[in-house]
Amino acid sequence: MTDLMTRPTHDQHDQVTPPPFVPPPGGSGDRRWPRRVAGGAAVLALIAAGGTAGGVVAERYLIDHPAAATVPTAAAAAATVTEGDDLAAVVKQVQPSVVTVLVDTARSSSLGSGVVLAADGLVLTNNHVIEGGGTVSVRLSSGQTVPARVVATDTTHDLALVQATGLSGLTPVTFGTDDSVAVGDTVLAFGAPLGLENTVTSGVVSAVDRSIDTATESATGGGSEQLGGLLQTDAAINQGNSGGALVDLSGHVVGINVAIATASESDSGSIGVGFAIPADTVVAAVKQMESRLSS
Repeated sequence: MTDLMTRPTHDQHDQVTPPPFVPPPGGSGDRRWPRRVAGGAAVLALIAAGGTAGGVVAERYLIDHPAAATVPTAAAAAATVTEGDDLAAVVKQVQPSVVTVLVDTARSSSLGSGVVLAADGLVLTNNHVIEGGGTVSVRLSSGQTVPARVVATDTTHDLALVQATGLSGLTPVTFGTDDSVAVGDTVLAFGAPLGLENTVTSGVVSAVDRSIDTATESATGGGSEQLGGLLQTDAAINQGNSGGALVDLSGHVVGINVAIATASESDSGSIGVGFAIPADTVVAAVKQMESRLSS
């Protein structure tokens, strides 16, 4: 199938049973990565799901893209960063504000990523990470894991707010603006691809204002939707990155990772075509969700 796109999701959205994966010590080998897929080149929502018995995976496929996408080679997909870029300083600044969102049900486990919005543990993630229901928890970059609950959702923009409990003194992320982003800018993607938490990759903004049509397949049914105004990046993101941050060299979040393109429906690895919800859209959606909480 040409032009299939995949995006990170939760165990009921975008979960595709991955091939056997042996994690490094401390990895999450018993979890899956829910995916969201878009058609034309496969696009997945980037959620990781656990390989527990009876686990369910959901996918979203990009549809109605008549022009076949050219799949970049591994070399072309690799990020190019100049030696003058002090990426380590950006990582040190942002990493404590990126978390892993874990969702457990009687049938399966899944995970995605998220970013801290408030010192008391308010976290932003993708809606597809938590929409399947289950017990939610949040794991900080330090490894501390605490219970959490979903407090608001925005299905239109695929965003959700999760409140972690018993926390204080966290460092919220700082959002950039859409007009601060230009094609060719270096960006870093933060999250937990394949359950490998505290992972950072680098690349550039490949394009802006991308729109993708998706078809959804899950245990609860199917449907379709369009995501518009997205940033495209060649920073490597994979299942489990959903809800994580796309950050500029000032340490500002310019996007929330939401989907990737893959070479085919059966292949779920990064080929250097990823998508993120831009900062202005995210900030507006968060304000609306927070206003509903206070009303």
